Amino acid sequence: MRITFLGTGDAGGVPRYGCDCPACTRARRVAHFRRRPCTALVEAGDTRILLDAGLTDLTERFPPGSLTAIVLTHFHPDHVQGLFHLRWGIGPTIPAFCPPDTEGCADLYKNHGLLEFRRLAKFEAITIGELTLTPLPLIHSKPTFGYAIEDGLNHRFAYLTDTVGLPPRTEDFLINQRVVELAIDCTYPPGTQPHNHNDLTQALSIIDRIKPKRAYLTHVGHAMDAWLEENGACLPTEVSIARDDWAVQGMD
Repeated sequence: MRITFLGTGDAGGVPRYGCDCPACTRARRVAHFRRRPCTALVEAGDTRILLDAGLTDLTERFPPGSLTAIVLTHFHPDHVQGLFHLRWGIGPTIPAFCPPDTEGCADLYKNHGLLEFRRLAKFEAITIGELTLTPLPLIHSKPTFGYAIEDGLNHRFAYLTDTVGLPPRTEDFLINQRVVELAIDCTYPPGTQPHNHNDLTQALSIIDRIKPKRAYLTHVGHAMDAWLEENGACLPTEVSIARDDWAVQGMD
């Protein structure tokens, strides 16, 4: 299993419009530090699953027929905005798995084009190609799922964004599954009053309880990046800061 973080930013991105903080200034100067909307690609064999669709250039990145499915965490615009253009394409239907949100986002349900929305149920695993995904409820302002993902080689990866903390049953599931790699929402620096998203203290606490071999911080905001520039060396050795276009291989 191969995971590529295509975008690792929060809704405002890095650099944030009009902001001159150290993180935004650095990101304007060096492309490596920019963060686009939170999106990931998971691959195993011929299976290619896009986790969220916040990137607005999906039609340029993925030719017709190159995606097995799209799997959405939730319907906030920064996680689905890439679908508004993609849906009018010509070609094979693309399954779009999603939480049972009756509202969705704008008119995506009504005018879905080549997208075929399929609602998932919490803790009911589905198999897509060579991957098995279990939807895990998260704590957010819209119905939101994280996903525990496993391939046939016993690689186990969990993708948990957007959330503030974890529901007890979700946390117990991940502990019992012995997830090997974990991507976790870490929008804010420590000491920030959390609102819909983890700060670093919460993210590290979740990592400590689940105990993956490797953890990646994603959905990172500009204030968190500014904090990391000064304090990043103090993170635990098993914790990495995810960056856009960064690929990792699944571990046993």
